[in-house]
Amino acid sequence: MLHSHFDTENPRHKSFLLPGAKPQYNPDRPGQVKHIFLDLSLDIPNQVVRGTCKITLAPICDGVDRLRLDAVNLNIESVAVAETAQKFDHDGEHLDIELSSPTQVNRRVEIIIGYSVEKPQRGIYFIQPSEHYPNKPTQVWTQGEDEDSRFWFPCFDYPGQLSTSEIRVKVPKGLMAISNGELVSAEEDGENKVYHWLQKQVHPTYLMTLAVGDFAEIKDEWHGKAVTYYAEKPRSADAKRTMEKTPQMMEFLSEKYGYVYAFPKYAQVCVDDFIFGGMENTSTTLLTDRCLLDEKAAVDNRNSESLVVHELAHQWFGDLVVIKHWSHAWVKEGMASYSEVMWTEHEYGSQEADYYRWGQANRYIAEDRSRYRRPMVTHVYREAIELYDRHIYEKGSCVYHMLRSQLGDDAFWLAIATFVNNNAHQTVETIDLLRAIEETTGRNLTFLFDQYVYRGGHPDFKVAYSWDGDANLAKVTVTQTQVATEDKNNENLFDLKIPIGLGYVEPHDLKVFTVRVNEKEQSFYFPVDKKPDFISFDVGNHYLKTVTLEYPIPELKAQLLHDANPVSRIYAAVALAKKSGLEAVKALSESLKNDAFWGVRVEVVKQLAEVQLDQVFDVLIEYLSDQNPYVRRAVVQALGKIKTEKSYQALKKLSQAGDESYYVESAAAASIGSIAATMGEEKPDEAEVLQLFEHILQSKAGWNEVVRNGAITGLAELKTSEAALNLVLDYTKLGVPQPLRLGAIRALGKISVGQSNSNLERILERLTKLAQETFFLTQVAVASSLGQMETKKAIGILRTLAVQTPDGRVRRYAEEEIDKVAQNTKSEGAVNDLRSELEQLKQQNQELRSRLENLEAKSKTSE
Repeated sequence: MLHSHFDTENPRHKSFLLPGAKPQYNPDRPGQVKHIFLDLSLDIPNQVVRGTCKITLAPICDGVDRLRLDAVNLNIESVAVAETAQKFDHDGEHLDIELSSPTQVNRRVEIIIGYSVEKPQRGIYFIQPSEHYPNKPTQVWTQGEDEDSRFWFPCFDYPGQLSTSEIRVKVPKGLMAISNGELVSAEEDGENKVYHWLQKQVHPTYLMTLAVGDFAEIKDEWHGKAVTYYAEKPRSADAKRTMEKTPQMMEFLSEKYGYVYAFPKYAQVCVDDFIFGGMENTSTTLLTDRCLLDEKAAVDNRNSESLVVHELAHQWFGDLVVIKHWSHAWVKEGMASYSEVMWTEHEYGSQEADYYRWGQANRYIAEDRSRYRRPMVTHVYREAIELYDRHIYEKGSCVYHMLRSQLGDDAFWLAIATFVNNNAHQTVETIDLLRAIEETTGRNLTFLFDQYVYRGGHPDFKVAYSWDGDANLAKVTVTQTQVATEDKNNENLFDLKIPIGLGYVEPHDLKVFTVRVNEKEQSFYFPVDKKPDFISFDVGNHYLKTVTLEYPIPELKAQLLHDANPVSRIYAAVALAKKSGLEAVKALSESLKNDAFWGVRVEVVKQLAEVQLDQVFDVLIEYLSDQNPYVRRAVVQALGKIKTEKSYQALKKLSQAGDESYYVESAAAASIGSIAATMGEEKPDEAEVLQLFEHILQSKAGWNEVVRNGAITGLAELKTSEAALNLVLDYTKLGVPQPLRLGAIRALGKISVGQSNSNLERILERLTKLAQETFFLTQVAVASSLGQMETKKAIGILRTLAVQTPDGRVRRYAEEEIDKVAQNTKSEGAVNDLRSELEQLKQQNQELRSRLENLEAKSKTSE
């Protein structure tokens, strides 16, 4: 049963299941938690939390005489009920309480637990200056999702229990403490200050939070509710720049969801060393301080804006309407991710939103192709955090969009409002969303959920077109290539109604026919008065899918230049690039010159780089000074694939002159390394390239170390250079700014594959030492680095990391990287020789093809 769910029969996709995965369920519920009150004091220098946890429980049956709470590595000092001490047992994982008086329905139990935790492993994090990082701020913050609240207070730690909560905390004067809900009081107590917060609306334990620091407080408001942004004081201007659209977003989402923002305030706190991008704690979101934008970063960074709207969306989807079990996490994460699309549409227009959603689809498809395939809803896993992947975020977003396209805008948002209003302050499962849709619209969309939610995968369409001029018939053949011949009962087949548009340029018109695609291969015939100029498959691009177009060049050119949908134009660009040849280059160049939307121009640039003709350089170089920074970045990356002296000189010049975008500068450095490593006989002097990188590393420190990380990426391309390795190793040392250090750690894996045995040992030794550090992001970087290596010795370090880490995500990454190393080392000896031969052959082939194309073009001209 599990095998069919997870496509383990299909050799083309890896299984999501790893050894130790098993069905996971919420525990039995002895009662309903009504209130949690934490009364705490923090000893920040010694990383100690002391206090009491008072849990008010309303029993739901008589005679329960034992309660089991989650309490990991806590020092439990006392347990009392109604001031009477209770017997208890604590095994380091659970706190078992033996009730002296068994429960009675309608008689609440108030459990008071005295406890402390010293140097907690997870859940609550102490950030302080250190020998290597003397300028680090002093902060304390919590992170509960998925099941980490149990590491800082005893609780029933699963999302099915909702209660009100209260936190009173004593902190040193000069620091402020921010938590859920409303501030009851903030009073001085000698050298300390006591903050008292009360959350009156019910929520699960994983959304209880505490953030302590010396923050700048930037006040805003929305309909009389406080909207506040907190960040380190020197970053207050960046905080305002990053979060100032929050009130408009609150207005937008309140209207879209049909439910006014439910909580008394909304705070966003930017903290140091945060282990996620953001976390939507009820009324108090925590964000990584790396999302804070300076003026230059804001030129071409919308990620921070998307992060802000994503976490705000969770205040409805996740906080107001709470998932009952982790297996339904897509309901909240999918809508938060789709809200990024909706906000993009609202703020920047439909083309931007279509392109944004296409990017989400591609990130999910990449995970499905190269990591694993799984159903979006599954309760079989090792740890709940494993479910937090591209399937629930990006695929979830695409599923919400498909629901919208099925229902139409008005009916979709009415159904969403019904779902939110019916389930406010309660828990939900996936079925509740289906029920709300049916209740509101009468539509039964189970067929879509069965295909996209409850099983893994998506359709891969190959679309071919031909024209029968005698009969005036357009023939479109659709093949579902994800269905293999060995598939039993066509279990991977999709059954969808797809609109196909026949497009005309003069006058501009699109005739749309909706067809049912439900077989491995089908041909459709459309009678029309005249031959269409182009064919648009899945008009509007609403379905989650991959598409390969097999059209003649004239139809692809017309689609690229005239289809109204940007994603359709991109599909045409991809198909044209595969045709290669100067005709394809000319069509792509025309699009690059004329398409008004930067997203299409970016993708056209990427496709031009794939054509691999020398003539492409002359097209691209013109756009190195394009007004749009996203296009410039794409051009710089494309030039990195054109391994010529001219592209090297152009990028060197740009790198020395600088750019108004950090990302363009970073991409230029990375591309220089790529060219210098593989140019062949004409390649630049290594000393010159190293000098250029050293200059960047010494002079370009700045926002999130984006530019200097570009130089590190460039250095990692110089796989046979000991001097490049020495530079990279230097930046893995403690004291190097963390974003740059993480980049250098990841780069060690890439640079390792061309190094001598003695240098390889140095790299392994450094990674072994780095793997012992406890910071989550360092461990992820180490795993990523080791996974790129081509020596079996990397496997031992990964195994040790997987065993020793307390983090489920790191454990999974490490185990997946072991598989990659095993693949990398199958033919260890010949890999480097083959790689170098392949580069040389590709270059020779490009030169020959370029000459042939020129000759053909000349002969056509002379005719």
